[in-house]
Amino acid sequence: MGFKVSFADSLGKNVVLTGNCVGCGACVTVCPHGCLRLVKGRPDLCKECESCGFCARVCPQHGFSMSKIESFVFGRVRNCEERFGIHRQIYIAKATDGRVLKVCQDGGAVTALLLHALESKRIDGAVVSGVDAQKPLYPVPRLALTCEEILSCAGTRYSCSPNLLVLPEAVKQGRTSIAFVGTPCQIQAVRRMQMLGMKIAARVKLLIGLMCSECFSYEGLIEKHVCKEWGINLGDVKSINIKGKVIVTLESGSVRTIPLAEVKEHARKGCGLCRDFSSELADVSAGGLGLEGWTCVVTRTKEGGNVFKSAEKAGILAIRPVEADEPALNLLVRLSDRKRSLKTAIEGLKS
Repeated sequence: MGFKVSFADSLGKNVVLTGNCVGCGACVTVCPHGCLRLVKGRPDLCKECESCGFCARVCPQHGFSMSKIESFVFGRVRNCEERFGIHRQIYIAKATDGRVLKVCQDGGAVTALLLHALESKRIDGAVVSGVDAQKPLYPVPRLALTCEEILSCAGTRYSCSPNLLVLPEAVKQGRTSIAFVGTPCQIQAVRRMQMLGMKIAARVKLLIGLMCSECFSYEGLIEKHVCKEWGINLGDVKSINIKGKVIVTLESGSVRTIPLAEVKEHARKGCGLCRDFSSELADVSAGGLGLEGWTCVVTRTKEGGNVFKSAEKAGILAIRPVEADEPALNLLVRLSDRKRSLKTAIEGLKS
């Protein structure tokens, strides 16, 4: 692909019009001319495109090569046995801080890692997802600069939060060591930016990837099913979790469950093309994997391993052997295989 290519001839034609856009916001973030904006989760031209080609070069759905990025991040490509990506260690972990446990989704490991990284001055800010103050359960990207702000953004959102859009603000504020928390597609976009030597991505020092099977539209999952069809007042919802079914916990303590099959129609089409379940290009990957009160954590890079070990040593995280939770490990492998078949993985090694 040549460098000089317009948005219309690249992403517009091959990603947006085909319905394969995942709404990550990478193209909007890197456009040096401000030609793009995100409208209802999709990039749209707001002025004439300058055909610089940057948008196409960072999109996780366009011209993506896992093997090339693996070589950039890890210095090698995976072997066939590494069914959920190149990694160092796997842990089952949970936060020990009561503040985290009060607001977290599963074990609170991601929130605990961010707090430790901030307090130990490994980072000076964290790009995360929060919730809109006026629209219940609606995810919005946030730049968290304090422990209180990180805690306020704890928990999982199942609709897309275009966290990449916050990176320019972090740079504008002079942040030089940013943690970025995102879904596999967002992690892929940051890595592509780093491969291109973009200054905006050079500020990102810690990438924490969330395990993700698919993302649902807010209108379909939240407004249609949770609110209208199930008659749940969104203001009464404490949290939403998905573990084979949609679990809605209310502030009253009562729990409602929705069959996952009922909301599958609202999954973004682009998610079906993603081959990465466990954020295989992150420094640290994390997910619930059916665990109750614990998080499965995969360290992948030296930096990721160092941050995790530091948090454990400081007593920020409690861990137990992954062998004690064999079902979680099996689920990690199974969901990774579902996202990327072994055949596809082998073909990727040859590319």
